[in-house]
Amino acid sequence: MSQPPPAASAAARYAVVLVVGLVAGAFLLVAALRAIEARKDWQVHYPHAVMRLFEAQSAQLDALVRAGTCTTSDIAPRLRTLRALADDLDPAFPALRDHPAFGSHGDALRTDVEAMLSAPPASCEALGDALRRIDDACTACHRDVRFY
Repeated sequence: MSQPPPAASAAARYAVVLVVGLVAGAFLLVAALRAIEARKDWQVHYPHAVMRLFEAQSAQLDALVRAGTCTTSDIAPRLRTLRALADDLDPAFPALRDHPAFGSHGDALRTDVEAMLSAPPASCEALGDALRRIDDACTACHRDVRFY
């Protein structure tokens, strides 16, 4: 007579149950986190989005400086976007609207961008200098005012 196959050990069964439980737990955790994130409205994401868009536009201008292709037609759309984003600082951070440092840094940023728009930099070196002034204004504001 043939012998019955050996039964799986209890340790192997526990390992399988543990792995299945971990996979199911990870799946449920991701689903719960996505549901929580989906409940957030645009006002929660707005401040972060303004900062990321400002950073992206500045990075594109910096890429033009590094590439040495600083034509007015390439620079102007980015500067207009930076100016619009600078105008969005107050609505994006309503709790900081009355903060004196936030207001002064925002005004300085808007003044720098407006100056660049009214007289676009004639060379990549001038654009690089202007971008450093904007970066300095951003750094000063982030140093003096804690956003998040």
